[in-house]
Amino acid sequence: MTDMDVTVRRASDVDAPALAGLRWRRATQDHGYQGDNLNEFVATLGDWMRAHPGHRAFVAEAGGEVVGMAWLAVVDRVPTATRYARRGGDVQSVFVLPELRDRGVGARLMAAVLDEARHLGLEHVTVHSSPRAVPFYERNGWDHDPEWLSWAAQ
Repeated sequence: MTDMDVTVRRASDVDAPALAGLRWRRATQDHGYQGDNLNEFVATLGDWMRAHPGHRAFVAEAGGEVVGMAWLAVVDRVPTATRYARRGGDVQSVFVLPELRDRGVGARLMAAVLDEARHLGLEHVTVHSSPRAVPFYERNGWDHDPEWLSWAAQ
Protein backbone atom coordinates (compact mmCIF):
# COMPACT_ATOMS: atom_id res chain seq x y z
CA MET A 1 0.00 0.00 0.00
CA THR A 2 1.27 3.46 -0.79
CA ASP A 3 0.52 6.75 0.86
CA MET A 4 -1.78 7.59 -2.08
CA ASP A 5 -4.17 4.73 -1.27
CA VAL A 6 -5.34 6.45 1.94
CA THR A 7 -8.07 9.04 2.35
CA VAL A 8 -8.78 10.96 5.54
CA ARG A 9 -12.12 12.48 6.40
CA ARG A 10 -14.13 13.70 9.34
CA ALA A 11 -15.94 10.81 11.00
CA SER A 12 -19.68 10.66 11.62
CA ASP A 13 -22.02 8.54 13.71
CA VAL A 14 -21.92 5.77 11.12
CA ASP A 15 -18.20 5.40 11.83
CA ALA A 16 -18.76 4.63 15.53
CA PRO A 17 -18.42 0.83 15.07
CA ALA A 18 -15.13 1.23 13.17
CA LEU A 19 -13.80 3.75 15.70
CA ALA A 20 -14.82 1.46 18.56
CA GLY A 21 -13.09 -1.43 16.79
CA LEU A 22 -9.84 0.55 16.58
CA ARG A 23 -10.09 1.58 20.23
CA TRP A 24 -10.81 -2.06 21.13
CA ARG A 25 -7.86 -3.32 19.10
CA ARG A 26 -5.56 -0.83 20.79
CA ALA A 27 -6.80 -1.91 24.23
CA THR A 28 -6.50 -5.62 23.53
CA GLN A 29 -3.35 -5.76 21.41
CA ASP A 30 -1.34 -2.83 22.71
CA HIS A 31 -2.45 -2.81 26.34
CA GLY A 32 -3.41 -6.44 27.05
CA TYR A 33 -7.10 -5.86 27.84
CA GLN A 34 -8.98 -9.17 27.76
CA GLY A 35 -12.64 -8.12 27.99
CA ASP A 36 -15.43 -9.62 25.91
CA ASN A 37 -17.86 -6.68 25.75
CA LEU A 38 -17.04 -5.29 22.29
CA ASN A 39 -20.70 -4.95 21.24
CA GLU A 40 -21.49 -3.00 24.40
CA PHE A 41 -18.47 -0.78 23.77
CA VAL A 42 -19.58 -0.06 20.19
CA ALA A 43 -22.96 1.15 21.47
CA THR A 44 -21.35 3.13 24.28
CA LEU A 45 -18.92 4.91 21.96
CA GLY A 46 -21.72 5.84 19.55
CA ASP A 47 -23.75 7.31 22.41
CA TRP A 48 -20.66 9.10 23.72
CA MET A 49 -19.91 10.63 20.31
CA ARG A 50 -23.43 12.05 20.06
CA ALA A 51 -23.19 13.47 23.60
CA HIS A 52 -19.76 15.06 23.00
CA PRO A 53 -19.88 17.07 19.77
CA GLY A 54 -16.76 18.97 20.86
CA HIS A 55 -14.74 15.82 20.22
CA ARG A 56 -14.22 15.63 16.47
CA ALA A 57 -13.08 12.29 15.12
CA PHE A 58 -11.18 11.78 11.88
CA VAL A 59 -10.71 8.46 10.12
CA ALA A 60 -8.19 7.20 7.62
CA GLU A 61 -9.56 4.75 5.07
CA ALA A 62 -7.76 2.35 2.77
CA GLY A 63 -9.45 -0.20 0.56
CA GLY A 64 -12.85 0.71 2.00
CA GLU A 65 -11.73 -0.04 5.57
CA VAL A 66 -11.08 2.36 8.45
CA VAL A 67 -7.40 1.87 9.28
CA GLY A 68 -6.68 4.81 11.55
CA MET A 69 -8.22 7.52 13.68
CA ALA A 70 -7.43 10.73 15.49
CA TRP A 71 -9.64 12.89 17.69
CA LEU A 72 -9.58 16.63 18.31
CA ALA A 73 -11.21 17.73 21.56
CA VAL A 74 -12.20 21.39 21.30
CA VAL A 75 -12.38 23.21 24.62
CA ASP A 76 -13.68 26.69 25.39
CA ARG A 77 -11.20 28.76 27.36
CA VAL A 78 -11.78 31.51 29.90
CA PRO A 79 -12.17 34.91 28.19
CA THR A 80 -9.53 37.60 28.61
CA ALA A 81 -10.06 41.35 28.68
CA THR A 82 -8.84 41.51 25.07
CA ARG A 83 -10.26 38.27 23.69
CA TYR A 84 -13.69 37.13 24.72
CA ALA A 85 -13.98 34.03 22.56
CA ARG A 86 -11.09 31.63 23.08
CA ARG A 87 -10.74 27.94 22.31
CA GLY A 88 -8.00 25.37 22.50
CA GLY A 89 -7.71 21.76 21.46
CA ASP A 90 -6.29 18.45 22.56
CA VAL A 91 -5.38 15.62 20.21
CA GLN A 92 -6.55 12.29 21.57
CA SER A 93 -6.68 8.61 20.66
CA VAL A 94 -4.45 8.67 17.60
CA PHE A 95 -4.15 5.11 16.32
CA VAL A 96 -3.12 3.50 13.05
CA LEU A 97 -3.25 -0.24 12.52
CA PRO A 98 0.23 -1.56 13.32
CA GLU A 99 0.61 -3.19 9.91
CA LEU A 100 0.08 0.21 8.23
CA ARG A 101 2.34 2.36 10.40
CA ASP A 102 5.27 4.25 8.89
CA ARG A 103 3.40 4.69 5.59
CA GLY A 104 2.12 8.23 6.01
CA VAL A 105 -1.31 7.34 7.41
CA GLY A 106 -0.68 9.05 10.75
CA ALA A 107 0.77 12.11 9.04
CA ARG A 108 -2.38 12.46 6.94
CA LEU A 109 -4.57 12.13 10.01
CA MET A 110 -2.51 14.73 11.86
CA ALA A 111 -2.66 17.12 8.89
CA ALA A 112 -6.47 16.86 8.89
CA VAL A 113 -6.68 17.44 12.64
CA LEU A 114 -4.40 20.48 12.50
CA ASP A 115 -6.25 21.86 9.47
CA GLU A 116 -9.43 21.65 11.53
CA ALA A 117 -7.70 23.40 14.44
CA ARG A 118 -6.62 26.23 12.12
CA HIS A 119 -10.11 26.46 10.61
CA LEU A 120 -11.60 26.74 14.11
CA GLY A 121 -9.04 29.38 15.13
CA LEU A 122 -7.80 27.40 18.11
CA GLU A 123 -5.15 29.20 20.16
CA HIS A 124 -3.14 26.06 20.76
CA VAL A 125 -3.43 22.31 20.51
CA THR A 126 -1.86 19.87 22.95
CA VAL A 127 -1.19 16.16 22.86
CA HIS A 128 -0.24 13.65 25.52
CA SER A 129 1.99 11.19 23.71
CA SER A 130 3.44 7.79 24.37
CA PRO A 131 7.25 7.77 24.26
CA ARG A 132 7.12 5.75 21.02
CA ALA A 133 5.05 8.43 19.27
CA VAL A 134 7.07 11.52 20.30
CA PRO A 135 9.24 11.40 17.13
CA PHE A 136 6.07 11.16 15.02
CA TYR A 137 4.68 14.34 16.57
CA GLU A 138 8.01 16.13 16.22
CA ARG A 139 8.14 15.19 12.51
CA ASN A 140 4.66 16.65 12.14
CA GLY A 141 5.46 20.08 13.54
CA TRP A 142 4.94 19.65 17.27
CA ASP A 143 7.34 21.23 19.77
CA HIS A 144 8.07 20.64 23.42
CA ASP A 145 7.06 23.55 25.63
CA PRO A 146 8.96 24.03 28.90
CA GLU A 147 6.01 25.99 30.32
CA TRP A 148 3.48 23.20 29.78
CA LEU A 149 3.00 21.20 32.95
CA SER A 150 0.73 18.30 33.69
CA TRP A 151 -0.84 16.71 36.72
CA ALA A 152 -2.14 13.17 36.94
CA ALA A 153 -4.42 11.79 39.62
CA GLN A 154 -2.78 9.07 41.67
